[in-house]
Amino acid sequence: MRLRVGLIGLGDFWQTRHAPALRALSDRFEVRAICDQVRHRAEQAAAGFHAEAVDGYHVLVQREDIDAVLVLSPQWFRELPILAACDSGKAVYCAAGLELAPDEAQSIKRRVEEAGIAFVAEFPWRHAPATLRLKELIATQLGRPRLLFCHQRSIIEEPTAGRTESRPDQTMFRHIIGQVDLCRYVMDCRPTYVMGVMHFSGEDGKTEDYRMLNLDFSPPGKPGMGPTAQISCGRYVPAGWEEAISFRPLPALQASCENGIAFVDLPTTLVWFNEAGRHQESLDSERPLGEMLLTHFYRSVTSLVRRSSDLEDAYLALSVVQAAWRSHEEGHRVEL
Repeated sequence: MRLRVGLIGLGDFWQTRHAPALRALSDRFEVRAICDQVRHRAEQAAAGFHAEAVDGYHVLVQREDIDAVLVLSPQWFRELPILAACDSGKAVYCAAGLELAPDEAQSIKRRVEEAGIAFVAEFPWRHAPATLRLKELIATQLGRPRLLFCHQRSIIEEPTAGRTESRPDQTMFRHIIGQVDLCRYVMDCRPTYVMGVMHFSGEDGKTEDYRMLNLDFSPPGKPGMGPTAQISCGRYVPAGWEEAISFRPLPALQASCENGIAFVDLPTTLVWFNEAGRHQESLDSERPLGEMLLTHFYRSVTSLVRRSSDLEDAYLALSVVQAAWRSHEEGHRVEL
């Protein structure tokens, strides 16, 4: 069975992740229509898939030859394509980081549940081969994680005329959401407390260039008595300083466990230590990440059992980030 899909927004990873995956999985996906706020870009992408470039997400979602929609960029649409898909009963693959208020996020979650559609949020880090291998090692060799350190560092993106990809603040938000989900996935439980710290720069003092979150997985009422995760995301290296970005890079994830320690370089490299010494694994032979993500979506749509875990995970990650913002504003730990 081939899913007939429509694409809404092409986003930052169209050329490197989504387009190659759709071509490789042509036996499972057929691209019928593409909508982007830049018409010429939509036409170019549509020509490569013998699809049609359409004006507006409403037109795309309401087409009878569309089974599912892939929201690959928020653009100006934000959450509106998801709500339109709910009204039309179309499954949704969401690769867009949506900056929503708590009441907006709750409303979308309720609409998706009421519509009964398949909803998959793109969490590439949890599906990366190195992450999946780390989960295996936790179950067999390393034991339960006690401390997680998750870091991401990028350049300050300069404004570009005609830019259609995510704004820098959207990119940073997407990274934070992904890091929160990654740590929760590795811990295999929900955090009970969060503390957030933010730093702003620029002439107006409103440009966010660093964010740090502490996720506490302790039992309720006992903060600091259980596993914890420290997440940091920085965007403070000037554009053009590529050498500074690559200097002494931190691992994307470091896990200190009961019986060992692991260093993860996403998506395919893992180095871990236990009493037997050092072990290094390269997982380059695994399927490309884009194919793994879209295969997961395909199975969710074609399965006879409706899965709500992706929706719950997306809502949880967003709720944690929103609580961290409140923690920064109020200056204290927030219970989740």
